[in-house]
Amino acid sequence: MPTHGTATRDVMRHLRLLSILPRLLAACMLGACALGSSGGGTGTPAAGSVIALRPGVYMVQGASGAVDARTLGRVGNAGFIVGDAGVLAIDTGTSYRHGQALLAAIRRTTDRPVRLALITHAQKDFLFGATAFQEQGIPVMMHRAAADLMRSRCERCLAMLRRTLGEDEMRGSAVPAPDQEVSGSQSLDVTGRPVELLYFGHSSGPGDVAVLDRQSGVLFAGGLVDAQRIPDAQDGEIDGWLRGLRALRAQPASVIVPGHGPATDARAIDAQENYLRQLDDRVRALLQAGTALSAVPDAAGLPYFAGWDQYQTQHPRNASMLFVRLQREQLQQQPAR
Repeated sequence: MPTHGTATRDVMRHLRLLSILPRLLAACMLGACALGSSGGGTGTPAAGSVIALRPGVYMVQGASGAVDARTLGRVGNAGFIVGDAGVLAIDTGTSYRHGQALLAAIRRTTDRPVRLALITHAQKDFLFGATAFQEQGIPVMMHRAAADLMRSRCERCLAMLRRTLGEDEMRGSAVPAPDQEVSGSQSLDVTGRPVELLYFGHSSGPGDVAVLDRQSGVLFAGGLVDAQRIPDAQDGEIDGWLRGLRALRAQPASVIVPGHGPATDARAIDAQENYLRQLDDRVRALLQAGTALSAVPDAAGLPYFAGWDQYQTQHPRNASMLFVRLQREQLQQQPAR
């Protein structure tokens, strides 16, 4: 009979294998066409690579790992859709320099002009390259609620990035002022190739949107979905997020570009939902048991997700934030004495 330690090691080996498979499948099935580094011939696209998902639809791969000096903070995915009349850019990167690199990648791929840059959500690795687009006369669009969140806090985010990545890497970066703000779902046609801008209410964050190119079946999920990576739940509303994931699953999408991680399919939606439900259940159980906040990071472990990127760092933060939020709600519901 296997010992407990042997069984645990077997489970961990299985989780590590599962974490590798989506990257291998994405590289084999979606056809990486790296215009930068080749990734050393491993079959996995390097960070910054442009990956052709379908004709006219491209993803710019983010790095795995944390926002730090090694990754230059370029961990979020970006992308672009090429229409007859121009290009729609999706997300603008972590810094002015990153935005310039994304523009250069687009221009190496097509000579059609960039007509619009759409920021899907107000997280630091998607925002601060917008100035590089705007100085080229390219308007930037956001949902109004995401723009409000950005205006309320992102000067602090920018200051943190300067400390983390250095003044040189962040030179020229600024909190963008969106040229256009939207308030809900709508069809968007600025390139001769209509896409659907999808908004499901407060989900992974206020104003978080996704973009569906019906012609190709590619869905850019923004902050709603990460693949093989623990999502940042700081701005999320769990019930609304789960509703948003159900709505995403109903879309006619064959390829999903997550906010972080490799291009994937609807299984990533299922995995994200599974994580959020287990996180919510575990934290509620800890609250019910009278657990102290200081004990939550260690007590809230979810071994099934231990192979995901940022499990050791982001998951404890998610658990602590949700615990405080639920504790506050519980106190507010108690009758006054």
